[in-house]
This record gives sequence, structure tokens and C-alpha cells, in this order.
Amino acid sequence: MLFVFFIQWWLPFVGPPTPQFREQVIDSTVSIGYGVALGDVDGDGSPDIMLADKKQIVWYRNGDWKRRVIAENLTGHDNVCIAAQDINGDGKVEVAVGAQWNPSETSNAEQSGAIFYLKRPVDPQQLWEPVRLPHEPTTHRMKWVKSASGQYYLVVLPLHGRGNKGGEGAGVKIMAYEYAANKKGEWKTYVLDSAMHLTHNFDFKRSGNEKQSGLYVAGKEGVRFIATGFPEQTTGKAEILKGIEQGAGEVRVGSLAAGKDFIATIEPMHGTAVVVYLKNEGDAKRVVLDDDVKEGHALAVADFLGVGSDQVVAGWRSPDKEGKVGVKLYVKTGAGGMQWQSYWIDNNGMACEDIQVMDLNGDGKPDIVASGRATKNLKIYWNTSGQ
Repeated sequence: MLFVFFIQWWLPFVGPPTPQFREQVIDSTVSIGYGVALGDVDGDGSPDIMLADKKQIVWYRNGDWKRRVIAENLTGHDNVCIAAQDINGDGKVEVAVGAQWNPSETSNAEQSGAIFYLKRPVDPQQLWEPVRLPHEPTTHRMKWVKSASGQYYLVVLPLHGRGNKGGEGAGVKIMAYEYAANKKGEWKTYVLDSAMHLTHNFDFKRSGNEKQSGLYVAGKEGVRFIATGFPEQTTGKAEILKGIEQGAGEVRVGSLAAGKDFIATIEPMHGTAVVVYLKNEGDAKRVVLDDDVKEGHALAVADFLGVGSDQVVAGWRSPDKEGKVGVKLYVKTGAGGMQWQSYWIDNNGMACEDIQVMDLNGDGKPDIVASGRATKNLKIYWNTSGQ
């Protein structure tokens, strides 16, 4: 009995385990590495890595991690983003990409922005057929999203509204493209919101409470929310989230213990601060995890440590005040989410452009994949925490 009492007394004082990751360089010849996506390309049951590089869309097969080209030279300007998701349940991802990256041109859609659905061949190691979809200028980010009705949409976020200069002018048209069974057929389009300016990234959160399931969009006005009732129930205007109105470039939604969510951001766009917002009686409590990054450009959340609460991983692409680029993990150390501790994942070896998270080897632990801009690399950080 005394032994049981000792265990019960001690457990509340035991902190989270120390994060441990093993680095593996997958590619050291990346041109820019604009966007990373993860999913099963060849249907072998293991997730692969996809990359939207400067002029090529490529994938790396799980195991040998060799670079294979899906598409190249889609437009005169660079590729900029990629979305991958198994839409039809066949065990293989559907892929869409954004290209013609020309952010200074906000009016001419021919010279700025492009969206392609990539139609897969029988052999995914061959070139995929690009199917062009209509678009707004400055196409920047995209995700496959399943609405409340069960229909899949490709949601696309431009950087600017048409004719927008310096974040002023027309609002950004956040578009949803209804996935067409006939890949070359018409994809119906819907405007989900057009009130925000200078938007940069967004996240999708599926919740048990359907009213809390939806898109969280980061931009000049802060973070706003669009419920997954779209397009049938969309109002055309995203909901303002009280207390989360500082300009932000990156956003992800994570979970604390007891089913409470938090919103993680990098502020402002291409910013210096890694922040979490905690719900607080209709408002939000802002907690700064780090204010020393420079050009923060990548963000993800997951329970890397298996503690029942998510941690935050962030990457930046320009040297900070110590002359370092890199990736850090932020771990909650106290009850309520007010105290966090940072750990290096990559100390000055990754000028981070994008980060994605998935269990790549089936051990039940989320791994990290990051692409580097100035460092021109693609890495896996294998999660070995607890070993």
C-alpha cells in the first residue's frame, strides 16, 4: 500500500520525456523546396514524401527515398505549393499543385498563379498529366478538405486579392474546388471568404464538435475561421476569432489535455515570434514560445512524445541574432499551457521553408519532414523519443 501511495504522490511531478530525433538527409540538391506533402503515392501501404520544388514536382518512395519526377516546367514561373490526399479510398493519393509563383503581379491571372490537378499514370514513376483549373492570381497554399457533407474540395489560398498592393485593396478570394469524378470535367468553384488581406497559410481541424471543425486562416487580420459547412452553408465571410487578431503567417491547431484546443501561429507573416493562443472564456490568452526566430515560415503540431497533449514544431529560414537557421520543438511543461520549453531539432542545418508531420515507419510516433531554402536540402527527423 505504501508503494502505491508513493507512485501516486510522485507522478504529478514527472515532466514530459526529452524529445529525441535522428536526422536523415533525403536530398541535398533541392532548388528551393517550396512545399512538402506526405502520403502513399504508389499504393504500397507506406507514406511517401512529395515536394513542390522550383521547376519540378517530385516524390521520394518510402525506403529508398530516391527522387522521382511527377511533373516539370508547368509554367514560366516557379511551382509554389502541393496538396496530397487519398480522395477515393484506393490507397493512393490524389495530387494538386500550385505554380506560376509571381507574387508582385496581383491583377493578371495569366502571369500570376496556376492550379493543376495531376492525373496519375498507371506507373506513378512516369510523368503525370497536368489538368489546369481556373485560378486567382498569387496562388500560394492549398489543401484537400472534406466538408461536413462528406464531399472533398481542394481549398486554395492566394497571397493577395486581385489588384491588391501592399496588403491593401480587394480581399483575398479563398476558393473551394469541388473534386470532380471525371478528372477532366468541370470542377465547381465556390468563394469561401473575401474579407481578409495578405493571407499566407491555413490549417484544417476536424473536431467532434462540428461547429469547431473547419479552416483556420492566417493573414494580415490575424486568424479567422471558416466552418466545414461550405459551400452549402457558407456565409462568404470568415468568423473573427476574438483575441487572435495580430497579423500571422502560419497557423496550426493543436490539442491540450482534456480535449481543449490551442492555436499556434508565427507572427507576423515571415515573422519572429512563435505563439500559442489558449481559449479563455470566449477570448484567447496569448503565450509567446519564442521571439528570436527570423523569417519563420513553417509550423506543425503533433503529440511527438506520447503524453496526450500536442507539441509545436517551428522552422525559420533566415539567420537569427545568433546567425542560425533551424527547427525547434516546443513542449508544454506546466498545467494549462502557460509554460513551454524549447529543444533544437536542427541547429543551423535547415533554412526551413516547409514542415509536414506523419508517422513514416509505422512505429506509432510522428516523424518530421522539412525542406530547406538556402540550405537546399530535404530531411527526415525520425522520432526516437522514449527509446
